[in-house]
Amino acid sequence: MREHLERASAGVRRGARSLLSPTGVRGAAIEVAWVAAHAALYPLGAVAERARPDKHRGLGSLSPAQRGLVIGDVEAAGTPILLVHGMVDNRSIFTLLRRALQRRGFRRVLSLNYSPLTRDVREAAERLAARVEGICADTGFERIHVIGHSMGGLIARYYVQCLGGDERVHTLVTLGSPHGGTMPAYLVPHRLGRQLRPGSDVVRELAQPAPSCRTRFLAVWSDLDQMMVPKAAARIEHPDLDARNLLVRGVGHMSLPIHRRAVHEISMTLAQLGADGVTLTPGVASLGCDRPLVDGAAAPATSSLRRPAIG
Repeated sequence: MREHLERASAGVRRGARSLLSPTGVRGAAIEVAWVAAHAALYPLGAVAERARPDKHRGLGSLSPAQRGLVIGDVEAAGTPILLVHGMVDNRSIFTLLRRALQRRGFRRVLSLNYSPLTRDVREAAERLAARVEGICADTGFERIHVIGHSMGGLIARYYVQCLGGDERVHTLVTLGSPHGGTMPAYLVPHRLGRQLRPGSDVVRELAQPAPSCRTRFLAVWSDLDQMMVPKAAARIEHPDLDARNLLVRGVGHMSLPIHRRAVHEISMTLAQLGADGVTLTPGVASLGCDRPLVDGAAAPATSSLRRPAIG
């Protein structure tokens, strides 16, 4: 406990320095504005998502970015993407991210609303498992992608590592998820809070060996994430997992799903079905930005072998 408190204290000091920087001030302003907008959208997001038929339109009706993805890799464009929200939230947190993914050519972007009264990560992971199985049955794809914000990322990781979800999840993206536990969870007075603390039974279970896990991971974390103490708790540090950690500076917890660079990195990663998330495929490079940065360093532009086709 003392070690956790010392780490938390150091994290608070680093967070204060980040907040007082020009990037931090700008990020804090965006966070406040987005939280206000999200509060207005929240009632709409509480309604369960309606099933929509997949409309295969001709290429002529698509934007250049959408055509680029479909032509470059029709399989990547069609692979379903499932969005999983965080604690006491709903699918409205992904309003802008969902539109951004669809504008880039991803045809099937779905969401899962679990109860805001959820008190157990494992139970939520079981519900996620059922939703994923339903999507695979409906679409004919054997594997999908999952994007989880905050606790939603931890729920998805538990499903992947502990419930055999790596057979169904090709790529898991987490945004500000407490992979190492977070100190603010001590303020949550029931079982869920205990599961989200550093050193909890769930955190320890996820730290167990996972040598056969097939899923690739992208963990997005921020030096201004007020819900992550310490900030690096949102990183995935596991020797058996194919994980890439992406640091975005000056971004608040709620703003992670709308941050431009985070959205770009997610799009670039899901637009290719290889393992490393580095190689650009034809039609994808037009999405903009320079070569992706990994924790502040330029990613190597190496090629990789494609995994067997999914779906």
